[in-house]
Amino acid sequence: MKLRTLLTTVAAGAALAVPTVAVVPPASGAPAGCTASDADIYAAPGAVSGAPGELLACRPTTLPGVPHGIRMKAWKVRYASTDVKGARIAVSGFVAVPEAPWTKGGSRPVVAFNPGTSGSGPQCALSKQMSGQYVDHYEGPNLAEFLKAGFAVAATDGVGYLDGQVHTYMVGANAGHALLDVARTSRRIPGGDLRADGKVGIAGYSEGGAASLWGAQLAASYAPELNVAGAAAGGVPGDLKITAKALNGGLFAGFLADALVGLNAAYPEMPFDELMNDAGRKAIQDVRNNCLFGTLAAFLGARVENFSKDRLTLEQIYALRGPDGTTWGEIVDRQKLGVDIGTPSSSAKYKIGFPVFQYRGLLEEIIPHETEEATRAAYCAAGITTRWTAAYPAEHLTTDWLAAGDVTRFLGDRFEGKPAQGNC
Repeated sequence: MKLRTLLTTVAAGAALAVPTVAVVPPASGAPAGCTASDADIYAAPGAVSGAPGELLACRPTTLPGVPHGIRMKAWKVRYASTDVKGARIAVSGFVAVPEAPWTKGGSRPVVAFNPGTSGSGPQCALSKQMSGQYVDHYEGPNLAEFLKAGFAVAATDGVGYLDGQVHTYMVGANAGHALLDVARTSRRIPGGDLRADGKVGIAGYSEGGAASLWGAQLAASYAPELNVAGAAAGGVPGDLKITAKALNGGLFAGFLADALVGLNAAYPEMPFDELMNDAGRKAIQDVRNNCLFGTLAAFLGARVENFSKDRLTLEQIYALRGPDGTTWGEIVDRQKLGVDIGTPSSSAKYKIGFPVFQYRGLLEEIIPHETEEATRAAYCAAGITTRWTAAYPAEHLTTDWLAAGDVTRFLGDRFEGKPAQGNC
């Protein structure tokens, strides 16, 4: 999709009202069968005591948003995960398994997948969009590539897509935990045939690319039993401060609006609502009420200074402190990728023992090149086998599709145990 086409689509984006469904969530514990209703899957969160990756509810579904008529079995899932503060939470997503048998040896591998930006309200969840409830998404062709290759797909919606929630957009630990946990969940579906010894690949682009690298960084400590073979991450906003500066006042300021509201959802103790003027309060509702294209349309050219009573700049917001003295700037810096990473033999906080594929488009116009290059450089400096390309002849969105074949081949080679070659 060329930039002009994307902007035309954005201009036509329309808001969707957030549905309110008051349903008591199912009790923690693996269900006897996949008999949950849609309302059960997306019910407002309650207390969750299950272990990370525990299947809380599931239901068979179809995925008309995935093209090419691939024969598959699919389920919507609600599962247990862990938020950035260590609390147990419920997350939604879906699992899809091709009906064609896996013939390449060993157990069928699964790709843990985090989508690119969907929008922040519950109506924008990828599992809803791929099952046909609303179409404002673009990931169907990429999912089809994985399924055609014979891989199962375990796709997380991400944290914050249950009824009454808002997505915690760009919160690294939330994204990484939810992504790893949906891979765990994929093996626990009653009647499913995915095995615990199957290899796992991690993949995502843009927001999903950041989630993919967070999954890669957290895998060894959070989900050491998963046999992660490789991770692919494209269009990665590795440094949110650099990305926010570029987005503010620009054509894609809606992504910045999503991030501000998402960070507030994850850190509600920090100053936020009380800072807003009337335009700011409306902006928060616009984020909640719109999915991707509607949000971009609503915030076209918007500047963050116009939404607070004191016309706070990004730098002034970063300086604000919460009740324990932590600043917004410190919280934003915690989401930076490539910090304290290393190989399994290192003393790094985040140990990565598998190859990583990172990429961007030659004409990337949304994520600053400097932060994508810096994330790649950090992985190389840490000694992690890293494959990098910036040669796709496309802007941000189209690169997601152009790279799909390479991502699938990269993960396929890892599943088959082929040695990876980095190009640091």
